[in-house]
Amino acid sequence: MASHQDTLVTVFGGSGFLGRYVVRALCRRDYRIRVAVRRPELAGHLQPLGKVGQIHAVQANLRYPASVEAAMRDSHVAINLVGVLTEGGAQSFDAVQAAGAAAVAKAAAAVGAAMVHVSAIGADAGSPSRYGRSKAAGEKAVLAAVPSATILRPSVVFGPEDQFTNRFATLARISPMLPLIGGGLTKLQPVYVGDVASAVADAVDGKTRRGATYEVGGPEVLTMREIMEIILATIERRRMLVSLPFKLAEWQALVLQFAPGPLKLTPDQVALLRSDNVVSEAAKSAGLTLEGLGISADSLEAIVPQYLWRFRAAGQFQRKSA
Repeated sequence: MASHQDTLVTVFGGSGFLGRYVVRALCRRDYRIRVAVRRPELAGHLQPLGKVGQIHAVQANLRYPASVEAAMRDSHVAINLVGVLTEGGAQSFDAVQAAGAAAVAKAAAAVGAAMVHVSAIGADAGSPSRYGRSKAAGEKAVLAAVPSATILRPSVVFGPEDQFTNRFATLARISPMLPLIGGGLTKLQPVYVGDVASAVADAVDGKTRRGATYEVGGPEVLTMREIMEIILATIERRRMLVSLPFKLAEWQALVLQFAPGPLKLTPDQVALLRSDNVVSEAAKSAGLTLEGLGISADSLEAIVPQYLWRFRAAGQFQRKSA
């Protein structure tokens, strides 16, 4: 494998859930990595992923373009992973996922750097959710500043530190029932975080098409009900799956948007569940998928037992039934 030790990659949001896997994938390919985050003093967990001196954390906030420009100084590639699932204070969808993405792209263009931008399946200017509209605005801003940028749109991402499978497993531990918004018929294509990180690293390697948008999904299309059943089977707990009509879920979300932890549900999240979140046929036919990059994706059932065991009644010591 060719050495990339002279290539400096700046990863915005590199200390987060997806970020740590992207940093690890890049370290394995010998890139020098600058991790740009709001709180660099909390990014120490990244250091063991690389060699001594390979990873360096700096302060940057996408809401402050000057800090983004400073973080991009002398960089060859910019990766933007920053996103928020819920809004809070100044961290709004538009500020982070639209204006923030624009700030990274403009800073990359100013130093002549290549760019990889991670968006989401469902990014659409006409989306019923503000999350989806802000993702679309971010993509548009990135391509306007860096037309050769690669955009990756993952479906829902799962892994040991996710806020998806862990959230429902936590609910199953404390509640006798789990809600199925819209009857649990919404289709998703869960993709393992390590596979998304490999796709990002491939884009940095130059294996993706310039200016193309890739849709990244796992090997299976599952309904929300099927995903809940897989989680419950993994943690070996029996819970009622209760169908919750969209209208009722919207009313509940008006209150639950202020709830803590796994109980939190926002009206925007309900709006997102009205549409399927799967790789399009157009992306498949164009080869703009994981398969098109030669990545064999891992399934939900293959990965979740490796980390959801902690939600079993006796954890890893749970007795197995015959």
